[in-house]
Order: sequence, then C-alpha cells, then structure tokens
Amino acid sequence: MATVQQLPQAPMPTRPLGINGATASAMEKDTNRTLRPLTRSGTRNTSGLQKGDTRTVVIIYGRGQETIVSVFADVLGKPHRMADSFQGITSIEQELVLGISLESAKIDISSRNRDAVVAINAHSVSLGMPPDKYISAQCDYEYLYPGSSFSRRDLARFISFTLGQINHHDSLMSKPRTYFISTTFPDVRAALPNLDILTVGADAVELRVDLLKEPLNDGSFARIPSLSYVGEQVMLLRQRTELPLIFTTRCTRENGRFPMDNPDLYYEYLFRAIQWGVEYIDVELWLPEQIRRRLYEKRGNSRIMSAFHDFSGTFKWPSAQAESIFLESRKYADIIKMISIINDHNENFELEYFRSKIRTEYPGSPPLSAVNMGETGQFSRTLNKVFTPITHPLLPIIAAPGQMSAAEINAALSLLGQLPKKSIYGISSPYSRIATPYAPFYEKCFNELGLPHQFAVVERQLKDCSSIEALCNQKAFGGAYLSPPVSLASLLHNSSFFASLNNGLGPSLTEAARTIGMVDTIVVQSGSSPPSSTSPSNSDKGDDTSFNPGINGANRLPPKSSLIFDNANWRGIVSTLTRDLAPSAYSERAALVLAANADDAASAVYALKALRIGKVYTVGFKTPPNLARGLEVEPFNSLESLQRARMVHDKASPFVIISALGPDKSNIVGMLVRVFGGSRGSLTQIRKVFLDLADGPRKGDPSVIAEQSGFAAYGVADTTAFTTVETLRLLVGQNVPYSFVRLANGQGMF
Repeated sequence: MATVQQLPQAPMPTRPLGINGATASAMEKDTNRTLRPLTRSGTRNTSGLQKGDTRTVVIIYGRGQETIVSVFADVLGKPHRMADSFQGITSIEQELVLGISLESAKIDISSRNRDAVVAINAHSVSLGMPPDKYISAQCDYEYLYPGSSFSRRDLARFISFTLGQINHHDSLMSKPRTYFISTTFPDVRAALPNLDILTVGADAVELRVDLLKEPLNDGSFARIPSLSYVGEQVMLLRQRTELPLIFTTRCTRENGRFPMDNPDLYYEYLFRAIQWGVEYIDVELWLPEQIRRRLYEKRGNSRIMSAFHDFSGTFKWPSAQAESIFLESRKYADIIKMISIINDHNENFELEYFRSKIRTEYPGSPPLSAVNMGETGQFSRTLNKVFTPITHPLLPIIAAPGQMSAAEINAALSLLGQLPKKSIYGISSPYSRIATPYAPFYEKCFNELGLPHQFAVVERQLKDCSSIEALCNQKAFGGAYLSPPVSLASLLHNSSFFASLNNGLGPSLTEAARTIGMVDTIVVQSGSSPPSSTSPSNSDKGDDTSFNPGINGANRLPPKSSLIFDNANWRGIVSTLTRDLAPSAYSERAALVLAANADDAASAVYALKALRIGKVYTVGFKTPPNLARGLEVEPFNSLESLQRARMVHDKASPFVIISALGPDKSNIVGMLVRVFGGSRGSLTQIRKVFLDLADGPRKGDPSVIAEQSGFAAYGVADTTAFTTVETLRLLVGQNVPYSFVRLANGQGMF
C-alpha cells in the first residue's frame, strides 16, 4: 500500500490563501512580527509522569533472595537496608528501600502502618508456586519474577505503575482510537515468539484467563487455571511486551469458560491481578455489587473495565434496559464496555444513536466502548473509538464473533471515506544518515496496519525551509517527521503560508515544541474542534490527490485543517531513561548535558525537566532562559567548576550524563564520563546513567567507557526507536510497539 519515493526538492509555494483553523489558547501577536504561533492548551509536559506514592517501600523476599531488595532499590534510585520487622517503620524512611525476610514479615505485616508503608511481596517462581498465601493476602502488591533471565525493564514498569509514577490510561484515552488484542492461546508461551507482530496496532494486550489451559500430571487440564499458573502467565507476558495488560475472566454465559457458580472466585482472581500490577481489570456486570464495589475501591492504580455482553439476540440499544445497564456500569468503572449480538444491520445505527445520547446526557461518565458482535455488527467496530477488541491472523481463534484485525478495520474505514489516503513525508537534510533507511520501515508499518497512506523521503536544503512549506500546503498532506529537527524560528521565518494558519495566528505549538524551540513532527489536525491533548490523528476529510506536491489552489491544505508543530524526541529520551529505572530515580538529582549548541541540547534538557531533575550542569552551550526556567543550571566554564562538581557527593553529583555531541567528539565525552564515573557514590549502591545521542562512526566508544566506569549505558538506537513510536502515534494515531521498531534494527534501520 505504501509507496516509497525519493523526491527532488519541492517547488516554491505560491502565495497561500487565508485559512480558518481550530485554535487552542490564543496568544497575542508579537510586536515585531506578524506571526506568533498558538500554544496548544491542555498539553502535559511530563509524558504522564507523576510523583506517585511516597510511602516507604518494603520488599518481602524469600529464602536466598536477598539480592532482589538491592535491585528494587537500584530501580527506584534509592539506597537500601535490611529490617527485622515492620514495627517502627515510618514515612521518614521513604528515602530508603527496606527489605524484610518472608519469615520475619509474617510476624507483624498485618499490623503495619499502611499510611507509611507499601509492602511488596517479591516472589521468585524458582522457589515454587504459589507464593506464601498469607503474605500474598496481606501485602499491597506482589511481584513475580523468574529465577533466571531477570528483566529490570519489567521491574521498572511494575514499580513505576504500582507506585503511581506513570499513567497509561490518560494518554490512551486522549488518542483518537484505541485497540486491544485478545490473546486466545491456552498458554501464552505460544504467543511470545510472534508478540512483536501480533501487537502492531494494539494499545493493550488482553489475557483471557478463562481460555488458559493448565496441564495436570495425569495429562488432563484443570477446570479452572490455578492462580499459580495464571500468575506465571502474567509474568511471562509482561516480560515480553511494554503494552498495558487487560486481565479478563470471561464467564460461560458471556462466551467464556469461567464458571459462574462462585462469584467470590472472581474476586480472588481479579484482586490478585490488581496486586500483580495489571493495568486494566475486566469486571463483569453480573457480579454482585459488593464485589464490584470492593474491586473498584481497592483497584490502586489499575483501571476497572465494567463489562456487559449479551448473546441473546434480543438486546436493543434504544431501550430503557440499555440505559439502565450503562448507569449501573458507571458506578464502579473507569471504562464501560457494552457488547451485544445483533440480527439486523440497522442496529449498528441504533448503537450510534445510543452512543451519542450517552455522550450528551452523561458527559462526565467514563469512556464507553460499545460494539455489536457477528458479521452484521462489524460496521460498529469501525465506529467505536475506545478500546475496540481486535484479532490477528496469527491467533488460534477469535475471542468473539465478528472480531476484525486492526488492518481490516483501517481498510474498512478507508473504503467508507473515514480514513482518506494521505501523503506522509520524512524530511531529511543532505547530511542526515538516518532518515532514508526509515522509508522501508514506514512502508512496512503502513502495510501491517492496513493504512492507505503513501510515504516518501524528501531532502531539504539546509538553510531553506520553503520545501517544507510547499509539502505542508497540500490537500493530501498527512504529516511529516523532520530528521534532523528544524528550529521553530527557521520554519516560521518569512513564511506567508504558516502565517496564514489559524486566522493569521500561525500554526499550533505543543508546549514541548515552544519550549524546546525545535520541531521534529508536523501533524495535521482537521475540523473545527481544538486538538486533543496528546496524540492528534490524521483523520482529515478530503479526497485523494496525486502524491507529488502540487501548488495550484485546488490542491492546497483544506481551509478547516490546521498544523501542529511538535517535538517527539524528548519523549524518546524520557522513555530511554526510564526503561530500566523508575522516574523517581531522577527526582532532585543532578545531570550533565554535553552539546555543541543549545538546539542540540534542548530536547535532553526538556526531558530532564519532565523527570524532575534538580540541577543540570552544561558543557558547550548556553541554556536559553525559557528552557532553564524552573531548573538550577550551572555551566562548566572552567576546570575549577568541573572539579567542584566532581568533589560533591550523592544528589549533587551528576547521576545522569547525556551527550549530544557528534561522534567526532567521542574522546572528550569519554574523558568526562571517566571523571564522573568510577564509583556508585559514598552512601548508595545506585548505578548512574549515560546516554549517547551521537550517530555515526567514531574513534572510541564512550558507552564502553561508561560501562567500565559504573554507568548503565544507552545509545541513539534506543532513543530513536522510542521516538519513532511516539512519531507514529502522532502522525497516524496508532501504536507500533518499541519491540517491533527495534526488530527493524537487523534490517538496517538504525
């Protein structure tokens, strides 16, 4: 579907017509210019990062598993010590991670100060399953991990989520569409080899617990998979995907296999999923209200999906029953899911009337995910925008009648005119090494997702942004990424087209693009409503046009469309830095940023601000006031200042070093890494972090020096992969997992 072309420099644009676009928050025009872009309201600059739970973390460990305490502490960026009991532990010790043995914890875990302590049972499955039942029932959370091949990434995700430092839900609900894929394997091990491909287009992965088959010693299967077996399945799945999980125990009446004779069994399984840190818990509406209420009250940072399925064929959307079900569902829900099987195609339109009615009459209610089952109801799956269930050809069975893949839904939307064909560009410079290899990767993503869009790489001249203006001023323009990024000032300088957007107020800017001053993503927003707060879609209403840019009046950007300038790179940096560490590991610590100029350093500094870094040392550039606001910045302008920073300890010493210097400066970078390496600090066992953003051949590898000096080292491939994930979300509104992006590494992408 996607066509990859290498285009020549785009033609100069003619003088554009005035465009009426959606505005976010109006800003006064600059007194010295006729153009001052809009800043989008509601844009969060922390990528969902929050301070989270500040109680003292206590890790309960099993026999011979003391080292897990130090790993938890390392991920949280805190020192640790062992304790004999819960007695006397207060919130004053929140700067420590405490470890208590399993046998000692049994003595007084029930009487601990729950306002001051969060208790986590860390159980190695190599010690046998299930974990100690008393401790499992008493602890706040439970982390299951294998005896070998331990995943720090999985632990970082678990602890960041359970302590409330990351928030998947808000960012997902701000997307134009969300999907989840149902794993229908009897054992998730069968899905793991293909999980990178299975999850392309999915925003979450559903574990159908009722479809799991636990083998018994006699060769048969358990009627109900045990919590031990289910816990291992959750562990295995979470170690292979960064996507949120949905924990589902579908009952026999609603096309599942979980028996309905004991509702308390549902509570036992669903509450344990909350303790395991599962992001979404599917709670069926037929369960007694006291069970649904208890799960909702004890959900922690998990989100409850209230689920109703009707297979009778008699359910009607325009009925008092449907409204009553919705009202009952919203009592204890973060998402409401209503699914019915239908007999007539017109019932799809009745569902849309119901959806509109609910949105109008109950505006403060949780998001509604509603679809019709069966082949007749497939049309409704193209209209639902909240957590639409999808399948994949590689799955053994579909989870429900009429389920479609993400590619099938996108193809249907395209045929219906709801997903028009667009031209999406990769705009590179003559010296960019990384933009051109992206082309086959984007082509593969578009094909895998069933998107009708076309993709091409365009090379711009270094000091001339007119080609970018010409590409943006097309009827079929669907967005672009810029590699390397272009300064905001260069894009707006003497641009009559950009000046005409939003009634002459200019293009909309995200807070990140405005503060960083560098643009690496241009997103098209259609219609008259303001842009969403995180992930704009490319759902422009417009006819398909030629892929080659045109300059005649009929082929210009539609009058109701607006452009959003964004920066995705800072999110890629945040994701890299928090891959193996919790966000709180960086809070109030010091960082060192190296760059040849402020433009190269800006995304890194902004990412550090999002991580609540305390102080930033700089080398090679002067930090602009807008970027430095809220930060303590100290430039290294002499050997004395460097020596002072080297002599300080703990939080005043650089915990993270980010180099945006070119590969030709690798020797200088390596020298500075050695200066601040060599130990983990006087009071802690915390490992420092080094991120090298240089791309290209070099003499000497600073990452090797960093590893030898006690740093955890990351490179540009990690950041580029995470940035690509964010860029795709912005441009096409759909998710391509980090693991799938890195899969392209062997195909010459990076």
